[in-house]
Amino acid sequence: MKVAIGGPLKLAFRPWVEGVENIPAEGPAILASNHLSFSDSFFLPAVLDRKVTFIAKAEYFTTPGVKGRMTAAFFKGVGQLPVDRSGARGAGEAAIKSGIEVLERGELFGIYPEGTRSPDGRLYRGKPGGLARVALATGAPVIPVAMIDTEKIQPPGQVVPKLMRPGIRIGKPLDFTRYQGMEHDRFVLRAVTDEVMYEIMKLSGQEYVDMYATAMKRQLAEAAKAEKEAEKAEKEAEKAARAAVARADKEQAEKVRAAMEQTDRGQTGRPSEP
Repeated sequence: MKVAIGGPLKLAFRPWVEGVENIPAEGPAILASNHLSFSDSFFLPAVLDRKVTFIAKAEYFTTPGVKGRMTAAFFKGVGQLPVDRSGARGAGEAAIKSGIEVLERGELFGIYPEGTRSPDGRLYRGKPGGLARVALATGAPVIPVAMIDTEKIQPPGQVVPKLMRPGIRIGKPLDFTRYQGMEHDRFVLRAVTDEVMYEIMKLSGQEYVDMYATAMKRQLAEAAKAEKEAEKAEKEAEKAARAAVARADKEQAEKVRAAMEQTDRGQTGRPSEP
């Protein structure tokens, strides 16, 4: 997959990279990145010599049919691990277990602390569960990563990517071994996550939003739904108004016609003058 996908990807998009020397030549490490596009999970591994393992939703591996089998083979080939997201807590535990297993093998584990793609290109609050717990459970260093402009290449819903140069900035490793054994302390998890997000913000230059991206997506979806409903109500009101005008015009026309008919009858029934 490095040859089949990584080579053409680098040749076509020519991504620029800063800080690649911060990736250890061997041993476990966590790559914590912002998440702007579906393509983030391909650009980052493409520019590194080492394999990077991310987690992916189980639907990519279980979809039936020829297309489903091809998709599953592709994601397995690029090192993605399936995680069932049907239950929020179960999904989180599965992601943590998967990350720990990857790091115990001495490999690189990639994770998006925001938990989902940014809906508007800004950097959102990191979720304290997965990243911090994996880091504290394994003692692996956390390397902050900033993806630059990948959302412009392939916005959500766009199938064919736009040819332009994305960027990748890789920061210096962060050591959280001072907190080992405290992976169940929510205040420690929050502190570790916030420190990583601050480093990502400095690398990416993104505006930081102190709320979860999932909450923002819900707000945007609700706003879009309300706007759609308002537009529908407005169209229905306009339709009702046009219908009312049409009825009034029809009634007026009928009144005029009735008056004219009455006039005609009066003129027809008038006696002739001598």
